[in-house]
Amino acid sequence: MAKKSKEARIQVILECTEHKASGMPGTSRYITTKNRKNTPERLELKKYNPILKRVTIHKEIK
Repeated sequence: MAKKSKEARIQVILECTEHKASGMPGTSRYITTKNRKNTPERLELKKYNPILKRVTIHKEIK
């Protein structure tokens, strides 16, 4: 039986909000980690979107 992880650090996926709203094909996604105890809310970071060729806001999904 698998053990449940009580670790504070978890992996999250960040997805571009501007690209999703524009309707262009493709997606810009990044994988990062966050501390669940310090930041229980969804993460928002400014990251580079290679398709739009500029820095945009990426929000945590799932």
